[in-house]
Amino acid sequence: MSDRAPRWTAFALVVVTACAMASVTRGETVAPAPVALPRESRVPGGVALVDLGPAAAVTGVVSFDGHRVPVLQRGANSIAVVGLPLDTKPGEHSVRIAPAAGGAARAATFPVDDKKYAEQRLKVQNQRQVDPSPEDLERIAAERVRIDRALETYSTDHVPLLRMALPVSGQRSNSYGSRRFFNDQPRSPHSGMDIAAPLGTPVTSPAPGRVVEAGDFFFNGRTVFVDHGLGVVTMYCHLSQISVTVGDYVTTGSRLGLVGATGRVTGPHLHWGVAINRALIDPALVLRD
Repeated sequence: MSDRAPRWTAFALVVVTACAMASVTRGETVAPAPVALPRESRVPGGVALVDLGPAAAVTGVVSFDGHRVPVLQRGANSIAVVGLPLDTKPGEHSVRIAPAAGGAARAATFPVDDKKYAEQRLKVQNQRQVDPSPEDLERIAAERVRIDRALETYSTDHVPLLRMALPVSGQRSNSYGSRRFFNDQPRSPHSGMDIAAPLGTPVTSPAPGRVVEAGDFFFNGRTVFVDHGLGVVTMYCHLSQISVTVGDYVTTGSRLGLVGATGRVTGPHLHWGVAINRALIDPALVLRD
């Protein structure tokens, strides 16, 4: 099968084989399918697995903080796989379940614990990557729209794999969630996993999906976004080369690009991000054992 835009029927066969593909009615939640779930960690940046009750009773849209969440099956019950943003406050939270046939929505509550992340101080040679010019800020704002649109993708024509292989071989950092200081200036917490690897190392898709965005971004450098279905989207940043185009369907192992040092970096590496219901979670939670 070609890595570049294989036909939908071939891609669907891969998903059916791996995930026990469920039938879908446009506008409704995908019928739960028995798939491997991510590791649960009910902390900011983690994942909450919320039991919604018998699978046959769960229809319609399930959402958290205004974003649809994946609903999969564990045993006879439906499970909401809720991505928790890094700014989630500790305490009681809930998902909203809106019935497909109308009527009153209901809620399923769950607790979120606190977690303290470390600080990380980095030196960047290009000061513009720390203090962007007005022109840079205009570019960054336009790119933020594209990034948000990609991360908010929710497709219902395939079921995601939520246990993935590493997209590149290399040294993994544990910097997810760390509060970052670039040239001693505070910036947003780190929302992905950094994997150090030599320039030109192939970066491959860890699961089937569709490329929904690709380009050269101010901070992220050359970046690819892949939609895996039901609000699960992965991103691959700082590439030296992009090997796919928007609309391509990829399978596990398809080449997405090559490791680089583009954008705001201190050396060659891959920044791998995993979003569930728009929340960029700790990618370690979806890695295979």
